[in-house]
Amino acid sequence: MSSSSINVYSEIGRLKKVLLHRPGRELENLMPEYLERLLFDDIPYLKKAQEEHDFFADIFRSMNIETVYLEDLVADSLVNEDIKNQFIDEYIEEADIKERRESRILKEFFLSFKSNREMVVKMMEGIRKSEINDYRGPRLADYLSNQYPFIIDPMPNLYFTRDPFATVGKGVTIHKMFTVTRNRETLFAKYIFNCNLKYKETKLYYDRCEKASLEGGDILVLNSEVVAVGISQRTNPNAIEKFASLLLTEDTTFKKVLAVDIPKTRAFMHLDTVFTMVDYDKFTIHPNIKSDMNVYVLQRDIEGKISITEEKGTLEDILKKELHLDNVKLIKCGGNSVIDAAREQWNDGSNTLCIAPGEVIVYSRNYVTNEILQQEGIKVHTMPSSELSRGRGGPRCMSMPLIRENL
Repeated sequence: MSSSSINVYSEIGRLKKVLLHRPGRELENLMPEYLERLLFDDIPYLKKAQEEHDFFADIFRSMNIETVYLEDLVADSLVNEDIKNQFIDEYIEEADIKERRESRILKEFFLSFKSNREMVVKMMEGIRKSEINDYRGPRLADYLSNQYPFIIDPMPNLYFTRDPFATVGKGVTIHKMFTVTRNRETLFAKYIFNCNLKYKETKLYYDRCEKASLEGGDILVLNSEVVAVGISQRTNPNAIEKFASLLLTEDTTFKKVLAVDIPKTRAFMHLDTVFTMVDYDKFTIHPNIKSDMNVYVLQRDIEGKISITEEKGTLEDILKKELHLDNVKLIKCGGNSVIDAAREQWNDGSNTLCIAPGEVIVYSRNYVTNEILQQEGIKVHTMPSSELSRGRGGPRCMSMPLIRENL
């Protein structure tokens, strides 16, 4: 493994390598009846969503940022037949296929693909019952279950690569997701970081077998000593404590984890949907977040145990103290307009992706917030988002930095 395969010590260091997933036919397996089950509010038009995503990727390439894709990394991780068979078996099991006959049919189906990449893409898309002849067995239960059109559900949330795992320092957290629907996504991360020749020795700071949920949108690497984690609808405080115990060791530069308590609703889904870092001392923020948030500092005491203290004061004051900053600027999504803020926050106006200090990628539709960012001296790269935004996530949600320059 190259010592530089993972290197993320900030939110704002110049981005050098990023992981994406270009939306695929999993979006065309969304149906109105099952949107809630799959955590979607609407059905994006795939062709347009892909064009928008390609525009996103082209921004990276135009700036010499190496772009890699999830399906390629997973396919490259299946380095021999034993690992490939184990991967297929585990995928089928986690898709909740219990009958031996059905498992056998599905395994034969996956093994029929000419390449590992084609097989992985099909796993991501989901499998319609119409795709496999004679899948329905002779049992009464098979007839009664025939109304549901899928053998295996699609994974439409995969283009939000930020969530199933997160890079922190030279290590990674593989997550126990809040919902069953998304937990299957972390299987791909398991094989990348256990089997891929480039990544298999990466240090783990959390694993998917843990009981408490932790999601990548809640993890922000503020600098080489401080990581913020949202206590959110989808990240459990017990997970944060376990993560801190594995991260805050003599083997890393990190000294503190800031646990930030945010509202437990879908509107405030993850910390990065309400709060992102765009420069050394500038942050975007959801306009409805209170200035005096509850923040808890986790660090090791003189006995080596994790201690927890509550920080009191405004968010600005806490950030100045913990990040050793003279000033902090919180930039409100939508500015001071209640209407603009509500509209643009709905389309993730606070979910900026910083690609270098003071330089971000944002959705073009959030033009009020984008103009405010420019007025604050932030260089803004806009991307189209009429379809991608229907998944309720922004540019940060859609990207997982693998390498950033150290500040």
